[in-house]
Amino acid sequence: MPAKRESKPKTKAKETTTKEKDRKQTAAKAAAPSRKAAARARSANQAAWLATAAPPAMRMLDKPVFAQPQPTADPTVFRVPHPSDAAAYKEIDKLNAEHKLFPLPFPAPRGGVEPQLSLAEVMGGNTAAIDRITAAGQLVFHALGDCGNTKGPTTQNEVADKLTADCNETNAAEVPQFALMLGDVVYSFGEGAYYYDQFYEPYRNYPAPILACAGNHDGMVSPEAHAASLAAFLRNFCADTFAVTPEAGGLSRTAQIQPGVFFTFEAPFVRVLVFYSNTLEDPGVISDPNIGRTQLDFLDAALKRVKAEKFTGALLFADHHPPYCAGGHGSSTAMLAQIDAVCEANGVWPHAFLSGHAHNYQRFTRTRNADGTQIPYLVCGNGGHGLIKLAAHGAPAIRAPQILQAASSTTDQVVLENYDDSNYGYLRVVVTAAQLRIEYHSASDGLNTKAPNDYVTIGLADRKVAHFVASDMGHPMAARAIRALVDHQA
Repeated sequence: MPAKRESKPKTKAKETTTKEKDRKQTAAKAAAPSRKAAARARSANQAAWLATAAPPAMRMLDKPVFAQPQPTADPTVFRVPHPSDAAAYKEIDKLNAEHKLFPLPFPAPRGGVEPQLSLAEVMGGNTAAIDRITAAGQLVFHALGDCGNTKGPTTQNEVADKLTADCNETNAAEVPQFALMLGDVVYSFGEGAYYYDQFYEPYRNYPAPILACAGNHDGMVSPEAHAASLAAFLRNFCADTFAVTPEAGGLSRTAQIQPGVFFTFEAPFVRVLVFYSNTLEDPGVISDPNIGRTQLDFLDAALKRVKAEKFTGALLFADHHPPYCAGGHGSSTAMLAQIDAVCEANGVWPHAFLSGHAHNYQRFTRTRNADGTQIPYLVCGNGGHGLIKLAAHGAPAIRAPQILQAASSTTDQVVLENYDDSNYGYLRVVVTAAQLRIEYHSASDGLNTKAPNDYVTIGLADRKVAHFVASDMGHPMAARAIRALVDHQA
């Protein structure tokens, strides 16, 4: 009987222990989301502090620096964790739905109506390099957009490593002399805190200058942050002089010295007019009552100078939002109409138009009704950020080539010639005194692949699609030498 009396408290203790255990498990489950939220908040607070804290003084230099002294291995994680921007985008979507988002004003560039910058200036006055390019008879450079990634460095590294591998050439004339980013260098709001992970680190081994168009994400301001539009972009791409910025995080590359967010860039055989298409997701805007018409005045002045100087080289336009787009984003038709009006008034048109924004590669040919000349419009927004398919979800893949816009009394024919929405990649541009060739290279082809996946060539004089006149890189001479050696031995 005593055993029975003793068994009751044991059972009660067991029941009590079980209940306490259940209560602890329930409490732990309830606390888990709170801990995750707290962790996210701490990460967000850290990023916000890094983005808004007063930066230390920049280190001034008397000449530019590009790559690190010695190549280093790619990182596998970011230095600064990037928390979700879902809350900010939710607010932005609400403002957009209420039609409360407008283009943002920006500082006037240095240099008057047509700000100008030359490759010689970017190279620190290295006129010998310019002379070598001119003597070689061609200029090569890279172009790509939407390079930053918020999830990790893998895709950024894939593209940047391929660009760097392009600089390993046996023929010096084939080496790219600079890269032009087509906007959205840093996501999601161009914060200085992420410049190291999304720009400086991926391109630490790239041995040439890097210039940039500003994209909408470079100028957007998060509704949850107290920041000035374009602040970090201007500090890192529009510096007054060569300097290592705090965002470089100890790496050697100096800030770029662009005069502002729009300017003319001059190099042997080419002029590139760079525009800022502002902060909206769609469409691109270069002139409206909110931001004025300074970019249209810039375009007018630049085209008048092209005409007055009888410039015979390649004339390129570059911005972030594409005039034509078959998927991923819309076409910025009103912006293009403004540009066309200035071109029409001056009788000067670009040989090609380069853009980013849509996270894929697209190539169009516009045939002008007025004179039958052809202008390639290329979208290269697959520089490292997440890819977007051209076709809607569940829809069949788009066939190319196909007419995107039919010719009429008021419109030119526009043909979608080719696209790639499955790989990351970039443009390799080759300019000679007679031709402009624009190649598309997929980064997934590997570091040792030198052949393009797509290309177009335009004759500079007749402004029509042409067959590229290939360079003689020594193979015929080598073959003749081998034949002479064989004949001699015989």
